[in-house]
Order: sequence, then structure tokens, then C-alpha cells
Amino acid sequence: MSFFLAGGAVEILDASAWRCPLPLIRVKLWLKAAEAGQQLRLLLRDTGSRQDIPAYVSRMGHPIEVVADDGEMLILTITKAP
Repeated sequence: MSFFLAGGAVEILDASAWRCPLPLIRVKLWLKAAEAGQQLRLLLRDTGSRQDIPAYVSRMGHPIEVVADDGEMLILTITKAP
């Protein structure tokens, strides 16, 4: 699913019902297919994914922003680096 925001298109991945490692696998596939500058809005609930995905994305050099975190649901925006 994609939405158009002020900065352009943002793909939405609702992984809130998935358990690790599926969300991480899907993020890796998205990063492989995405072009530099594309963004992914990611919704997570799984405790392992909430820790692993930000660590992995940062380690790979892609900008990541926490949009919201209420302790149960984590919403991230990942931007594909050049």
C-alpha cells in the first residue's frame, strides 16, 4: 500500500500481526528492491522486531525515524539510503 504525503510516496507495511523474523525479512526485501530516497512506514508490535529492525536498518546505513511508540505499537519511517 502506498500513500502520497508532502514529500512524495510512502509505502506502508503493517507488520503488527507478524512475529520475528518475518518483519525483518520483509524489510530486507523492501530495502533490496527500493530506490534511494524511497520511504517505508512500518508498523510493529512484536518485541523482537521492535529491537532488531531499528538496529539492522541503522547498521546498514539507512535513516530511520520513530514516528510513534506507545509501548505496544512502534511506527517507524525507513528511508532507503543511496
